[in-house]
Amino acid sequence: MRNDADRARGLMFRRSMAPNHGMLFDFERVEPVAMWMKNTYLPLDMLFIRADGTVARVAADTEPLSTATILSGEPVLAVLELNAGTAARLGIRPGDRVEHPLFRKGR
Repeated sequence: MRNDADRARGLMFRRSMAPNHGMLFDFERVEPVAMWMKNTYLPLDMLFIRADGTVARVAADTEPLSTATILSGEPVLAVLELNAGTAARLGIRPGDRVEHPLFRKGR
């Protein structure tokens, strides 16, 4: 998701997501990020990712349809949304690295 409209919609209204799939939100600049689950029916794990690709925070098993704000906790470049439980199943923790062209050096 690379523009405001796509980021605003995200995974809203979807009833399922294939295993081992996710949605990567590119915020195009490093800044504090706030997410919510309004109109999102799937419980998700949210990985808040710094510009160098390291995970800053994992918000696990977020509550579907909630308007509670989920904060990055620090400035980040991106958020990766995965099916709930994926981060625990794969052992993903803060400090781990996500490999993707978005997180190349010099950005």
